[in-house]
Amino acid sequence: MGGQQRIYRRKIRSVQSTKKITKAMEMISSSRIMKATKKLEASAPYTRELFAAISAAASHATGVEKHPLTAEARLEKRAIFLVVTADRGLAGAYSINAIREGEALTRYLIDERGFDEAIPYVVGRKGVGFYKFREREMGAQWTGFSDQPTLKDAKRISKDLLERFLMPTEDGGADELHVVYTHFVNMVTQEVRVRRLLPVEVIEEEVDVSTGHIGRADNEPGEDKPYLPLYDFEPSANAVLDELLPRYVESAVYTALLMSAASEHAARRRACKSATDNAEDLIKTYTRLANQARQAEITQEISEIVGGADALASANAGS
Repeated sequence: MGGQQRIYRRKIRSVQSTKKITKAMEMISSSRIMKATKKLEASAPYTRELFAAISAAASHATGVEKHPLTAEARLEKRAIFLVVTADRGLAGAYSINAIREGEALTRYLIDERGFDEAIPYVVGRKGVGFYKFREREMGAQWTGFSDQPTLKDAKRISKDLLERFLMPTEDGGADELHVVYTHFVNMVTQEVRVRRLLPVEVIEEEVDVSTGHIGRADNEPGEDKPYLPLYDFEPSANAVLDELLPRYVESAVYTALLMSAASEHAARRRACKSATDNAEDLIKTYTRLANQARQAEITQEISEIVGGADALASANAGS
C-alpha cells in the first residue's frame, strides 16, 4: 500500500470513530428529550394552580402594592438576572445564544433603564467560563445539573436569588430579578427568552359578583376570561401571599431549568445528527480519494512493468 493510500485509510478510521461518538450522543439526547418533556408536563398543573392561588390571594389581600416582592417603588440601582447555559458542549449555539441574550439584557438595563449595574447569576459551566474568562462579577454559580435539573436545585437557586432581592439596595440588594432561559417550543425550534420575575406585577381586575367572571375594564365584549377560584384563607390572605410568592419564584426557576434542559438536549441532538451526517459524507469523500490513489498506484506499477518489458525486449533484439 502506498503512502497516500495509507493516509486516507487512517483518516477514514479517525472519522469513523468520531461518527460512533456523535451517533451515540444523538441517541442519548433523543431519549433524554422525552424525559425532560415529561417532567415539564408533570410540573405544569402545579404551576397553573399556584398562579391561580396567587391571583386569588392577591385579590383578597390588603396592601399588596407594599409587599417586598411586588413593590414597584424601588431605587432601580442594581439588577440581577439568572442565565441558564449548558455544562457540556456539542450543543451547537445553545449556550452562546443564552449568553448573548444576557449581554443584551445587561446593556438594556444599564443604558436604557438607568441601572448602575446588572449582576449575572449563572447556571452551567459554559456560562461560568464565559464570565470568568472576561473577569466579570458573578453573584453565584451552579454547575453539574444543567441537563437533568431537580426541584432541589431550583430551591437552592431561588433561595440565593430571593436573599439578594430582599436585601436593602444600600446593602447590596437587587431592585429587579430577571431570568434568561431557552424556551422549548418543539424538537426543531427553541427560543431564548427573558422574563422578569421580581417585582411581581399586580394587575387590577374587575370581578362580576354574580358569575365570578374576571376581566379588565378594557376587555372586549364577550371575551372569555378564567373564573376566580374559591378559596378560604387562613389565617389571612396576606399571610398566605407571603408563603405563595417565594413558591412562585421557585416554580418559575424550576420551569426555566426544565425548559432549558429540554432545549439543550434538542440542540445537542440536532448538532450531533449534523456531525454524524457530515462524518458520513467525509468518509465517502476519503474512500473515493483512497480508491483514486490505489488506482493511480496500480496504473503506475503497470506502466513501470510495461516499460521495463519493452526495454528488455529492445535490448534482446539489439543483441
